[in-house]
Amino acid sequence: MHNENWDDLRYVLAVVETGSVLQAAKRLGVNHATVLRHLAAFEDRHGLPIFERTPNGYRVLADREHIIRAAQAAASAIHEVARLAGGGERGAMKGTVRITSTDTLCVLVLPRITRAIKADSQDLEMTLLSSNTHLDLIREQAHIIVRPSLKLADDLVGIAACEIGFAAYATDTFQDQWLGLSGPLTRSVAGTWMAENISPDQMTTASDSFLTLAALAAQGAGAALLPCFVGDLHRDLVRLKTKAPHLRSPLWVARHVDTIQTTPMREVEGQLRERLAGQRDSLLG
Repeated sequence: MHNENWDDLRYVLAVVETGSVLQAAKRLGVNHATVLRHLAAFEDRHGLPIFERTPNGYRVLADREHIIRAAQAAASAIHEVARLAGGGERGAMKGTVRITSTDTLCVLVLPRITRAIKADSQDLEMTLLSSNTHLDLIREQAHIIVRPSLKLADDLVGIAACEIGFAAYATDTFQDQWLGLSGPLTRSVAGTWMAENISPDQMTTASDSFLTLAALAAQGAGAALLPCFVGDLHRDLVRLKTKAPHLRSPLWVARHVDTIQTTPMREVEGQLRERLAGQRDSLLG
């Protein structure tokens, strides 16, 4: 690839990964005008726009995603050549890896894991995207998904690192009222059990966040079906072993089927699986 073309492509990929011209400029150590110039040169050379400019930043146009995947593959190949030429040391990762997961995992589990991974590779940049919804991994620029589910969606590929346990929790004053699950949580193993076993007249306040449900349960608002690593750590909650079974769901480390894996992505994915498996007992509860 011609150097001039690669320079432009490097700037394009920086904007793809950060979603912002200013953030791309900061990462590359240039001013935003330089980034804009390279973006314009790339688009002019190929005669088509790559990005949609939105109030929230730069978003890859849907019919241009195949170009970005090819660009990521080219970048990955170039970085792999450099890594192999330099001896291929493990831990010498450089690049950006974005991980999306649920709010509970992003708050209580993944920060310690990502910090440990980062400690081994100072040049690696990681972003945690907290969402209980199924993100479009290409459009939102998330490379890896960590999520509990009975099975993976058709557009994902991955491996179950371990299992997450779910159980009922409340304060000592539980009076047969349950907190409801809403939004994406209704499709979880907990949501399925509640729909089949708890009548609507037993339901009180609902939420689409297990963290919020735990806070409501701690205030005596009702019993909540929670991930065990949430309920077991809450000092104001006790497990109600007779009110609900101990449910379990695989915890997947996955990626979109069309994602071109870079060396850092492969390494981070492997470390996530390994470190989550190391916490299997506390996660299962």
